Amino acid sequence: MIKFIKENYLDNHLIYYPTPININYFWGAGSVAGIFLSIQIISGIFLAMYYTPHIDYAFASVEHIMRDVQNGWFIRYMHANGASFFFIFVYLHIARNLYYGSYIKPRAALWSSGIVILLLMMATAFLGYVLPWGQMSFWGATVITNLFSVIPFIGLDLVQWLWGGFSVNNATLNKFFSLHFVLPFLIVGVVFLHLILLHKVGSSTPLGISSITKYINFYHYFYIKDLFALFGVLFLFVFVICFHPNMFGHPDNYIIANPMVTPAHIVPEWYFLPFYAILRSVPDKLGGVLAMGGSILAFLFLPILDCYKTRSTSFKPFYNILFWFFITNCFLLGWLGQKPVEAPYVLLGQSITVLYFSFFILVPITSLLEDNDNF
Repeated sequence: MIKFIKENYLDNHLIYYPTPININYFWGAGSVAGIFLSIQIISGIFLAMYYTPHIDYAFASVEHIMRDVQNGWFIRYMHANGASFFFIFVYLHIARNLYYGSYIKPRAALWSSGIVILLLMMATAFLGYVLPWGQMSFWGATVITNLFSVIPFIGLDLVQWLWGGFSVNNATLNKFFSLHFVLPFLIVGVVFLHLILLHKVGSSTPLGISSITKYINFYHYFYIKDLFALFGVLFLFVFVICFHPNMFGHPDNYIIANPMVTPAHIVPEWYFLPFYAILRSVPDKLGGVLAMGGSILAFLFLPILDCYKTRSTSFKPFYNILFWFFITNCFLLGWLGQKPVEAPYVLLGQSITVLYFSFFILVPITSLLEDNDNF
């Protein structure tokens, strides 16, 4: 049985897996993201050995890791910056799928599993952001957990259950630490499901034309290609850790949490900023939460909204303009998310939020206007 699995299943999916000959380096973003998931889990296990999930000792334990544990600073910065690199390549992976139409049937289930991974990543990253127990950690936890209060009937009870009391306290930190440790392994499970679905339908191609595509074995051709890209990314990763370790962080998080002092401007990590900008753009609290959640969940409906029979953007000039318009809006929302809630940023954020959601309205319209020749 072991010999059968080794010679048939593993060989078919790791060595002889048929890969389109014309895929480019953007198809390696998923593999690089998987490597960073492994880095996050391994470094997180080492950090958990020294971290103390208690409001009186959490901040000091992080400082102990940085100053006293041998190479602890490297492991801590590896974990902190690894989260940013993980999100960078997941966002690149999603953008590539949007550009080349890789979410269109028969890859709808594959696309949906990827969005589930993104949601789990965001939950895990938020929980991890709270653990250092700095000023931004504490107030970020207070703001985000308060959002659950908008749920009718059970909202306030749910918030108090998350807090373990009537405010963010030691019970909250213990819950968040436990969930932050467990969720990455759930992500690994969904990643395996994602890979199973990928190997079931096969990789897409830049042209989106399966009938004339030539295939070659994944190993050793694309194995070497992915490895070359990975080494380049890891070099950049180590450079950031050693020379710019706080590039993605917030300086207020190096101040111990103080419930009596509210920061002048509460902001999340950079990878949450576009969604945070959408949340702030809606004056009503419930409306803001629905808009923020809808900005992510809307991606699940793209395989239904997109009526294109042609996958690649190379053959869809209207969609090409729409795609880059959407990417520009995402960057603008990220920029606005770090700005204070005042004029003119409020009005600008509301306008760009409308434009963000217009993408999902215009996709089916442009698909009906453009050529729908079936390749």
